[in-house]
Amino acid sequence: MTILLHHHPWSRAATTVWVLEEIGQPYKLNTVDLRAGEHREDKHKARNRMMKLPVIEDGDVVMAESAAIGVYLADRYALGTLAPALDDPRRGAYLRWCFFGPSVIEPACMAKASGWEYSESSAGFGTYENMIATLEEGLAEGPWLLGEQFTMADVIVGATVRFLQQFKMIESEGALGAYVERLNTRPALQRADAKNQALIVELGLA
Repeated sequence: MTILLHHHPWSRAATTVWVLEEIGQPYKLNTVDLRAGEHREDKHKARNRMMKLPVIEDGDVVMAESAAIGVYLADRYALGTLAPALDDPRRGAYLRWCFFGPSVIEPACMAKASGWEYSESSAGFGTYENMIATLEEGLAEGPWLLGEQFTMADVIVGATVRFLQQFKMIESEGALGAYVERLNTRPALQRADAKNQALIVELGLA
């Protein structure tokens, strides 16, 4: 079965290309033209009322949200390799990291960059400083978040860190810089980067 990814290279769907390259299942891309506003059209709103990308179609399954897509695909197609088995004691840590990216890393970086005023004790993402310290502690035994095993958690968290480093919203030195350097050696990531870059050129976005 071929997975369909509704995609634009300037969206989080770029990360889902990496996800799909890691799991090794056949897939095809459907470009949603953001500049033309296709993500706001009824056809796409029927897939995702948030009008965001990515969205995948996998048989009868239609789903959005990049982290959830990564978890779903790893569980369905790479359980025991990219995702710990359901009875693996590391499963809890794995799930925690999978949702650390969108629920902690992104809002903490946005809060710092935008100068948000908020109660640190009330916000689920806490502080930027604690977020960075937590990431560094999580990678201390490395090379990956679950130690020697690379998992979908590294794709989800790693893509977030890698993206935010480009905008200097996360430091690119030290442990996090070294982590991204290791990620950059992944053949699946290199293939995904090449596909996304080729589409950027094809769509005249370069």
